[in-house]
Amino acid sequence: MKARIKWAEGRTFVGTSGTGHSIVLGTSHGEGGTPGPSPMELLLLGTAGCSAYDVVSILEKQRQRIEDVQVEVDADRAETDPKVFTRIHLHFIVKGRGVGEAKVEKAIALSVDKYCSASAMMAATAEVTHDFEVVDTE
Repeated sequence: MKARIKWAEGRTFVGTSGTGHSIVLGTSHGEGGTPGPSPMELLLLGTAGCSAYDVVSILEKQRQRIEDVQVEVDADRAETDPKVFTRIHLHFIVKGRGVGEAKVEKAIALSVDKYCSASAMMAATAEVTHDFEVVDTE
């Protein structure tokens, strides 16, 4: 797997993945907003995305009629450098028709504890927890 980061200007960088996808990364510089997510925000997005992908895949294999999956992430970082994540909480919201809560719970546990590489890496420095809600759309 390869990737490249190129400095654009100020505190803005453009990251390009080995598959050719690009994203602007940046932190605030003076007044105003940021040009894109920070590298640490991308780590949280990657962790949530990795697990969401697994959960959808597992539930689809179980023939669950899911319509939407969202993951809300809340995290804390250490106060001293390198300011690693110390706590990450993933809250899954699964919407669908007649989706079984036990199946959702099992899919999330399998993802976070077994399949998701990102959450496994984050667990080296952070306590990774999760919970969920199922919204029945019938």
